[in-house]
Amino acid sequence: MRETRVLLVLLWFFCSYAPSSFCANVTYDHRALVIDGKRRVLLSGSIHYPRSTPEMWPDLIQKSKDGGLDVIETYVFWNLHEPVRGQYTFEGRADLVKFVKAVAAAGLYVHLRIGPYACAEWNYGGFPLWLHFIPGIQFRTDNEPFKAEMKRFTAKIVDMMKQQNLYASQGGPIILSQVENEYGNIDAAYGPAAKSYINWAASMATSLDTGVPWVMCQQADAPDPIINTCNGFYCDQFTPNSNAKPKMWTENWSGWFLSFGGAVPYRPAEDLAFAVARFYQRGGTFQNYYMYHGGTNFDRSTGGPFISTSYDYDSPIDEYGIIRQPKWGHLKDLHKAIKLCEEALIATDPTITTPGPNIEVAVYKTGTVCAAFLANIATSDATVTFNGNSYQLPAWSVSILPDCKNVVLNTAKINSASTTSSFTTESLKQEVGSLEDSISGWSWISEPVGISKADSFTKYGLLEQINTTADRSDYLWYSLSINIEDDAGPQPVLHIESLGHALHAFINGKLAGSGTGNSGKAKVSADIPIPLVVGKNTIDLLSLTVGLQNYGAFFDTWGAGITGPVILRGLKNGSTIDLSSQEWTYQVGLKHEDLGPSSGSSGQWNSKSTLPTNQPLTWYKTNFATPSGSIPVAIDFTGMGKGEAWVNGQSIGRYWPTYISPKGGCTDSCNYRGAYSSSKCLKNCGKPSQTLYHVPRSWLRPDSNTLVLFEENGGNPTPISFATKQIESLCSHVSESHPPPVDSWDSDTKSGRKVGPVLSLECPYPNQVISSIKFASFGTPQGTCGNFKHGRCTSNKALSIVHKACIGSSNCRIEVSINSFGDPCKGVVKSLAVEASCA
Repeated sequence: MRETRVLLVLLWFFCSYAPSSFCANVTYDHRALVIDGKRRVLLSGSIHYPRSTPEMWPDLIQKSKDGGLDVIETYVFWNLHEPVRGQYTFEGRADLVKFVKAVAAAGLYVHLRIGPYACAEWNYGGFPLWLHFIPGIQFRTDNEPFKAEMKRFTAKIVDMMKQQNLYASQGGPIILSQVENEYGNIDAAYGPAAKSYINWAASMATSLDTGVPWVMCQQADAPDPIINTCNGFYCDQFTPNSNAKPKMWTENWSGWFLSFGGAVPYRPAEDLAFAVARFYQRGGTFQNYYMYHGGTNFDRSTGGPFISTSYDYDSPIDEYGIIRQPKWGHLKDLHKAIKLCEEALIATDPTITTPGPNIEVAVYKTGTVCAAFLANIATSDATVTFNGNSYQLPAWSVSILPDCKNVVLNTAKINSASTTSSFTTESLKQEVGSLEDSISGWSWISEPVGISKADSFTKYGLLEQINTTADRSDYLWYSLSINIEDDAGPQPVLHIESLGHALHAFINGKLAGSGTGNSGKAKVSADIPIPLVVGKNTIDLLSLTVGLQNYGAFFDTWGAGITGPVILRGLKNGSTIDLSSQEWTYQVGLKHEDLGPSSGSSGQWNSKSTLPTNQPLTWYKTNFATPSGSIPVAIDFTGMGKGEAWVNGQSIGRYWPTYISPKGGCTDSCNYRGAYSSSKCLKNCGKPSQTLYHVPRSWLRPDSNTLVLFEENGGNPTPISFATKQIESLCSHVSESHPPPVDSWDSDTKSGRKVGPVLSLECPYPNQVISSIKFASFGTPQGTCGNFKHGRCTSNKALSIVHKACIGSSNCRIEVSINSFGDPCKGVVKSLAVEASCA
């Protein structure tokens, strides 16, 4: 008993003097996470620390807090932190402790998804390649070598967090941890060993004694006390595997990832808000946006394969750290509406009724506290009677009533302003210096075709690429020589079969042809007409990866590279030669990868003669001045083919502006009504998947900077330009049927005064004011931001009223009412649409 009292005193002392403002006992019951004895309704968002920079973290986190989040969720990326077994990296973008402390400094909680399998469209799912080469290993199953490594790394991360007092039980911000990830989606492929593996993983995690709950997402058989959670576009129908566990949603996909060769996916704000409201309506109390800020896949971190360098994900905060409107603002309003219901949500379970087809009403009532959610899950509008009152419910929407009477928000009616933006380009301002003798401002190095390094080797037969390169490079050369004793025939063809992801065939040093897979089919089958000469001919095949597989059962065994057959067809007299089993010479990587041209320091750069353009396998370098201002910067790679780029020695990722998306599948506007899927709402069809590539401002020097490119296919670097994202217009469209602003709820209820709908505008940047009104109409305006049109009726007062209220101010609020504008068309629900600009 004495020992117990001493322990309690020590715990009190530690919590009292912990460096963080948090000191929490985190548990759970069937309704919610329980923090210091109180159930909590929590809103969370994913920000992956290596997909942005430490300089960006505080701003991203603050914008998340301003948007109404309570928690920041992140994966931990094993291959980022332990690229070589036993050698760890926790600096720069890999500074996990700094990131967690930055979240704590903003007063938010952390959900640390250790995994250590991440998926996340990250290279190899986050696993380090050296793991693949451990004798006898099999990933993600009841395999002793794998379990030993998984436990070692998981314990390493937990211990690091403990040493810095970062768990809530120590006074830190971490209230949740995750072990494994979406294993339930593929565990059937592993047979009975899957169950024993999951039980082991749960036991291993809880044995680490973090003092906070652990979760497993998409794992219906997660053993107690692990909480099983849901991932998906909708999780309102999800039920945890025990009545003692809360209903939690660890990944609400705010959009979808972009693939090279694909159109750009996006998810309407109305549908995302609908999904969130439905989840809380049906008993959920923890929801996380995946992603809240997607960021950038710097270096060679993309998975897939074929995942683009941009990981924007149509998130509420875009790739560059700029708030995306109206999504961010609409969700902020939704979060406030949900928080107004928190007292009722945590007090009881919902009572759910269906008063009509596709209508669902959920009521949380205990004592004097009452909150209700009215949902229309049809694709047409409806009217519902609740508690004696009639409510109009737009299609595919939820109305939230914090007092079971008044609607504070409907998910289909956006009060938040929207913005239109564009990228303004300017040419690279090249600095005079080491390139002063170059007319173009660029210097270059030609990468040798074929074998050029001393560490090349020969083997009979064709080798799988990943086992050969261990992912030290995207590239693997396959080379052999053949003798043609007589005329080869009118048109020999080289048939090549590859596991992916792309290849180039060089014959006698010249590019003969290429083959490329795609995100749906990585394998390549190419038939390339080739010129052969009498005598010796050299065949050099360059195989390349575009991010390693990150998802699927046994994904680590899927492989890449030219595994054959490789057959020479169409020779004289119709003969063929199977080259697959001949002696091939191999070279891992490129010659100049080892010489360091990515930093621009190699002394072999050529600037004296004419700049070679549209030539494959060419390195380019230039010096440039930092663009003025503080607006985020991108580089427009229009004119280039495919390769990788470095700014001041740091890789901004792979570029591939020539991979065009399919022409079909896009629509001018996407109807939010009805179930969303990753292919429902697409834009940018028939255009390059990605031309703009983010360069973090913190990577730029105040004076001179160096840009280095490796161009694989052939391109012209001289048109390369900078691009900065500019907000063109600020818009809002609010009708008489919209609820009043969420912010007015408390003042309304206290004063008893009924406030109507209000149109609000606010300039996006500090020190800006509204400088012009491009459009204003009260009546029946139509269209969207940038394309508003007057309807059949319009008030002739609208423009002057809006001009007077807004011009010269950083923000303005206008009541949407006939009291302000008159009634241009009686008996019709009217709306106010405004487009403005700020300066």
